[in-house]
Amino acid sequence: MLVDAGRSGGRGDTGHLVVGFFTSMSTGNLRATIGELKKLLPGLELATIERSRFRLMTALGNGTVDVVVSPGRPASKDTRSLLLWSERILISLPQDHVLAAREIVYWTDLRNEKILLSEYDPGRELEDLLISKLVLPDDRPKVERHDVSRGIIKSLTSMGMGLSLAMESDIGTSFAGVVYRELQDGTGPSRVDFYAHWREDNQNPALKRFLNLLAERYPSPPPTPGA
Repeated sequence: MLVDAGRSGGRGDTGHLVVGFFTSMSTGNLRATIGELKKLLPGLELATIERSRFRLMTALGNGTVDVVVSPGRPASKDTRSLLLWSERILISLPQDHVLAAREIVYWTDLRNEKILLSEYDPGRELEDLLISKLVLPDDRPKVERHDVSRGIIKSLTSMGMGLSLAMESDIGTSFAGVVYRELQDGTGPSRVDFYAHWREDNQNPALKRFLNLLAERYPSPPPTPGA
């Protein structure tokens, strides 16, 4: 039994893996990937941690977390990153809002609106995206930041206090009175890329199995000819 257990642990079939994130698991790729990992490795002890970007990267650096899945690529020479998937950015708004009658909302439609943002991640990515889409300050909506979770932001939206930005993985949890519409510019939908981050010196066999699963599910696109 000890020999079999050692072999299983060495292959990553059992053991312990800690996955950190600061995105929603209500739907989408992260939820599907975690579910597939547990089905593939039922003997694996899996722990998940939701924290801010800073705390997760600190935990990754000190070995408390094995891998972080997050939007954006933190600049760190001590970690490796793997591009995973991208998610569309949506606008959430009260169901009786004038823009709710449209199938698609353009960034320029937000000019005279109020946008509610959480102080927590990924609020920073969403605000940076808003600024990049509406470069001139006079074209931007009023941004109101709240020190609350994304779930509370949705509640405030349902109360008519403003609109809010969301990613596809946020929409698995429904809120009464809130609808989602795709945000586009002249080139089509707006998207945010997700990455996996890990320490190269982490020898956890379960981490290797997880990274292999990610690479299989989300293969990197081939390089552009001449690049």
